[in-house]
Amino acid sequence: MSSPVQYPVRTPLPVPPRRHRRSFAGPLVLIILGIVFLLGNLHMLSWARLGTLFSRYWPLLLIVWGVLKLIEHQQSQRDGLPPRGIGAGGVLLVIFIVVCGLMATQASRFNWGDIRDNMNIDDSDLDNLFGETHNFDDHLEQVIPPTVTSLRINDEHGAVRVSVADDNKITVVVRKRIGAESQSDADKYNAGTKPVITMAGAAWTLDARTQGAGNHSVQTDLEVSIPRKMDLVIASRRGEASVTGRDGNVEINNQHGDVSVEDVVGNVKLNLEKSSAKVEQVTGDVHIGGRLNEVSVAEVKGAASLEGEFMESVKLSHIARNVSFKSSRTDMEFSRIDGDLDLDSDDLHAEQVSGPVHLTTRSKQIHLTEVSGDVRLQNENGGVEISMRSLGNVQIDNRSGDVELDIPEKAGFRVDAHTRDGEIKSDFTELTVENGDREAKATGSVGNAAAHVVINNEHDGIEIRKASSSGLPPPAPPSAPGKPAKALPAPKAKIEATDN
Repeated sequence: MSSPVQYPVRTPLPVPPRRHRRSFAGPLVLIILGIVFLLGNLHMLSWARLGTLFSRYWPLLLIVWGVLKLIEHQQSQRDGLPPRGIGAGGVLLVIFIVVCGLMATQASRFNWGDIRDNMNIDDSDLDNLFGETHNFDDHLEQVIPPTVTSLRINDEHGAVRVSVADDNKITVVVRKRIGAESQSDADKYNAGTKPVITMAGAAWTLDARTQGAGNHSVQTDLEVSIPRKMDLVIASRRGEASVTGRDGNVEINNQHGDVSVEDVVGNVKLNLEKSSAKVEQVTGDVHIGGRLNEVSVAEVKGAASLEGEFMESVKLSHIARNVSFKSSRTDMEFSRIDGDLDLDSDDLHAEQVSGPVHLTTRSKQIHLTEVSGDVRLQNENGGVEISMRSLGNVQIDNRSGDVELDIPEKAGFRVDAHTRDGEIKSDFTELTVENGDREAKATGSVGNAAAHVVINNEHDGIEIRKASSSGLPPPAPPSAPGKPAKALPAPKAKIEATDN
């Protein structure tokens, strides 16, 4: 019997795996990004505005992405296909969106105006990043009735220059610079920032309205001419302020600018923040306060008061009445300055100053020449050198620095001087000087002993020298026989400084 024929067993072909449906989230993202960049290149979308919107609404991107993944999942189930997972690329995308969104949100909460001011960044630098600069000119003119006695100028960003008008009009020349994506946007911002003059009784207001364009950069420079006999108040946040020729009081509040005031018959008051000031030819009193860089005050017939933080130098010249200076390091007062005074973080130089002189400071080299009247001085970590033109009562307390005092050779005075870790030298033979190993002292009287000189020093020496009075200008005459000139008290502000 023949054996049956055996046929080989056929192995069934493997079923090909069912492919995942391709995700349409990626192409959709590319389309959206392409539209955004196209609108930006066509200046139809502001990059700055886009950043603001992203900082607020970036969680919507996660919601949209989640909705797309949910739609894809449901579509795969209907087609009987295995659903796609998030994948490594999706996880990285979520992390990227969350990190960028949180950074944008935090950045939107910063006060970028203060950061820009502290870093001295010009708005033109920012304008060039996200747009172009457009210039506009304008002109205002208004007759001022005799009843109007004062003008206030408000300009948040821009220079303000005020001069004397030849007539009874206020004339304003406006030069404006606007950062915008297009000319149409610039025209719209220009229309919303037109300067206006508000008339209210005896006090008028000129407003530059630089905030009328919202967050968009607008810089408005104002050149203003008004009658000379008007009081003036200027409030400017960023930009220089200049006033020339005024028969009235001047007040300026300024930040981050150079302030100049000249030829004023009246009082001048400056409240400044990180600004520099130059004041000349003022018949009234001058008061300067705040946080300042360089300060120069000259030719003032009234009193001068400076109080605040002075980061750089202070120069005073020819102040006819009381001079007061206050900071966290230095407190000084003179009855007048006929010469010059220069003050910085390390040195104080002054010549032709009249007392009573009160000076308290630290870590400075002090040089006072041609001093008249009483002197009361305290210093540490610096030397003291004083040359008297007309001797009054003198008291010097110093530490860690030599003390040198020049006294007119014909003056009458008595001395009580003491030092530790130093020696005493004297050109006056009438004084008794005792120099020991650790201490030294000098006592005695010269002439009629009308003045009293007291010197206390530590860790350095004392030198009392004769100063010839020949060639020195005579001291200022008193206002009445036997009485020193009386100075008006200067206003005092509660502002402390950290440098000068």
